[in-house]
Amino acid sequence: MLRWLARLLLNGGALILVSYLFDEVKVSGFGVAVLAAFILGLVNTMVRPILVMLTMPLNFLTLGLFWFFVNAVTFALTAYLIDGFEIGPWPDSLWTTILAAATMSLFGTVIHWVTRKSKAVS
Repeated sequence: MLRWLARLLLNGGALILVSYLFDEVKVSGFGVAVLAAFILGLVNTMVRPILVMLTMPLNFLTLGLFWFFVNAVTFALTAYLIDGFEIGPWPDSLWTTILAAATMSLFGTVIHWVTRKSKAVS
């Protein structure tokens, strides 16, 4: 439970960092960032697998590059659901959303790697 809470707080911090890196991504505060990180986790758990299955042919055709678009959709859906977490207008900021979602995914991977359980040597 403590590891999960640490990951949630670190992902909130990562979302704040993403908002500093990309001008069109705006987060009103750390509490909103933590809530957005939680909702992003839920969206990635429930919606993303459905999107991946529906877009599998496009993913094969683009050799996996469509994965970035799916991440951007989940990122934008989270911004739509949370007041205080905003992304610029959708069609105009598509590339920024793709890059911000990829950056958030990279930060999430690093956070997961850093906070994972270490294997005990027996």
